[in-house]
Amino acid sequence: MSLYSEIFYSKEINSLFSNHNQISKLLKVEEILAQAQADSGIIPQEAAKVIGECCNVDYIDLERLKSDVHLGGNAAIPLVKQLVRIVKNNDFEASKYVHYGATSQDIIDTATVLLIKEYLEWLQGKTQQLKTILLELTKAHRDTLMMGRTLLQQAKPITFGLKTAGWLEAVDRSDERILQTKQRVLTIQLGGAVGSGNDRITPKVKLAFADLLGLKDSFTWQSNRDNFSEWASALSILSGSLGKIAKDISLLMQTEIGEVFEPAAEGRGGSSTMPHKRNPVICAVMLANATRTPNLTATMLSSMVQEHERSAGLWHAEWEVLTQIMALTAGTVEKAIELLSGLEVDKERMLHNLETTNGLIYAENISLALSQTMGKIQAHELVEKACEIAIREHKHLKEVLLEQSVALDDMGTYFNPKNSIGQSITLIDSIIAQYENQL
Repeated sequence: MSLYSEIFYSKEINSLFSNHNQISKLLKVEEILAQAQADSGIIPQEAAKVIGECCNVDYIDLERLKSDVHLGGNAAIPLVKQLVRIVKNNDFEASKYVHYGATSQDIIDTATVLLIKEYLEWLQGKTQQLKTILLELTKAHRDTLMMGRTLLQQAKPITFGLKTAGWLEAVDRSDERILQTKQRVLTIQLGGAVGSGNDRITPKVKLAFADLLGLKDSFTWQSNRDNFSEWASALSILSGSLGKIAKDISLLMQTEIGEVFEPAAEGRGGSSTMPHKRNPVICAVMLANATRTPNLTATMLSSMVQEHERSAGLWHAEWEVLTQIMALTAGTVEKAIELLSGLEVDKERMLHNLETTNGLIYAENISLALSQTMGKIQAHELVEKACEIAIREHKHLKEVLLEQSVALDDMGTYFNPKNSIGQSITLIDSIIAQYENQL
């Protein structure tokens, strides 16, 4: 394990991808294959029972298995050898039916799908939790005024609820993608040596195999890897959306802005040399993970160009990469829940920052109001010159306009941030109504 394993990943998902659990899934596939063949009348029921009883991870010599993987080029080959020996010690006849008609890729791919299935159940619970947190944040900060920023510069006022509603929508879109991907990725791989099946891998066996595993039957996809690539891409997009949240919060935590903060905890965010610092450490981990996943996903996409009925190297390139994408995404999701569930919002600081430009952020309001009487171009030029004076002389824009005798009734209303947030409240209310019915 890496020194940083506790930072970037989820303990629960680390357990899912443990050697013990991965071997357990491989053995489960072998057990169910035998049972499906027995139910289809291809092998004796007694043989399937013995094989199932022997498909116990505790009977496997893990260290020997790991040392033998390089000989066959995958884990299924030495695992089957051990399993045959175990079954033979219990029932010689039953040992003839271990891995009957299957190929290594059938076992490895289907076991991977079983891991994905278990991961999906965990992930869907977490994304629901994340969306609930974001909905509550949106409701709580529906009216919390803050500065909207474009190209890292102050632009126009919005509310913090508008920002969190955008985060919520992005997470929900990822949730939809993942659910759509689920329909295509939770399928069996069972085609034999070249995907054509055989008299031991029949359509009847495949249907029974899929049903017993709780997966969908499928045409063989041995060297057509779009399902796994789609799955990796969906996870990478989710990681990117969560990384965007971390980016926003880390920027809002900057000393000069100081509008939101990660949850406080003893020892969190400290510096080894500067006692005053409160670093965005949760955000940093999320951003690190979101930086890594796209390139890993690129490996998955690159490995799609496989030759004939089984690839030399490209199939193999997926194994650890797909696990890493899933593990990193899980870590990011857990960190996002931690970050958002205890997020600190400084409303007063947000209001203070609205005034740092001496009213320049309201220039568009003035220009639009003046265009009603003098035309758009003339109004824009007048306000642009007033802004130049305000910047040069360090004056408030309202003061400059009054000095120039600009005629506007109740000019103060144009410098009120509540009057400058566009349709923010309407948009937020529509999001709240939508998700209150869903969550």
